[in-house]
Amino acid sequence: MKKQVKVDGRISEVKLMNNPIVIRVNKFSEDGAKKFNQDMAAAHNSGQGIIPVVIDSYGGQVYSLMSMIADIKSSDIPVATIVEGKAMSCGAVLFTFGAEGHRYMAPDATIMIHDVSSGGFGKVEELKADAAEADRLDQKIYKMMSQNSGKKDDYFKKIVHKKGHADWFLDAEECNKHNICNHIRVPSFTVSIDVNMELD
Repeated sequence: MKKQVKVDGRISEVKLMNNPIVIRVNKFSEDGAKKFNQDMAAAHNSGQGIIPVVIDSYGGQVYSLMSMIADIKSSDIPVATIVEGKAMSCGAVLFTFGAEGHRYMAPDATIMIHDVSSGGFGKVEELKADAAEADRLDQKIYKMMSQNSGKKDDYFKKIVHKKGHADWFLDAEECNKHNICNHIRVPSFTVSIDVNMELD
């Protein structure tokens, strides 16, 4: 994503007290979620009117994703999500949390949606509990994605079920058709610094 600075010609020197923040998400881990939280806080103190979140990820931990979602939901500033290369698994879910009208996807980018994996091990009862938790998260995530895209709660779950629960890969055109993305392009982030002179 390009970041441009437009400075009024009457200004000879510029020093921003807080630089604009562009958040990049590659890993969904505890460290990744912590950095995301810190970057979101910094963006709120920068004076910018929107927070760009650039996603290029194979996915990761669901609970780390939930932490990032909580940060977006509590944000006082709109969040724009941008997929430059890939947004798979957790990345696809986070992408849908961009504000309506502010979800961007590069023409050659790919999104992948699939069921939550339990990844459990241990005794039988532990495996049952782990499977139940995976199912709970699965229902929750599909519902959130559907609502974010303006669809019925089970919209995406039904499609994945019809595909035999296999990984579902979508290009930008397909994502636009399902209202996962709003724009098939990568936006520019422009900072304008002006001098306004008024007679009161």
